[in-house]
Amino acid sequence: MFRRKPSKSIDVTKLSSLVADNMAITGDVMFSSGLRVDGRINGNVTSEDGARGLLVLSEKGTINGSVRTWDAVINGTIAGDLEVEHFLELQANARVTGNITYRKMQLECGATVEGKLMCAGEAATAESGGPAPSTALREAGVVELPGVPKVSVIGR
Repeated sequence: MFRRKPSKSIDVTKLSSLVADNMAITGDVMFSSGLRVDGRINGNVTSEDGARGLLVLSEKGTINGSVRTWDAVINGTIAGDLEVEHFLELQANARVTGNITYRKMQLECGATVEGKLMCAGEAATAESGGPAPSTALREAGVVELPGVPKVSVIGR
């Protein structure tokens, strides 16, 4: 009678590495399947090309550097640009200071972004010289996401 909507959540069973809350890493980190960060990383965090890596940044975790991955669940702090090729989930305690590039995004109430949000499909359109949808709104600090009320973003 009633059908369940397919879940848009990320498969967290592929987490294979952990930066614990009592650990700090200085230097770039590269991972291939899944990485959970509860501690602090001072450096860039990148999933290997073609690996479809998953980054989970807990509310206790901090990354000072740019991040590039396939999927991400962010509930901690990132000071740097964030590029997510597939699905990004910004949870309520997420704090990102930097530009975000994503393909699909779920944004919970309470998450803070200080920078620009750019959908990967729109980025390709803008680079090719075609008109990017909602450019005027983005420049004004307002972002439109399909099915989501307008979100104000603190600009740089």
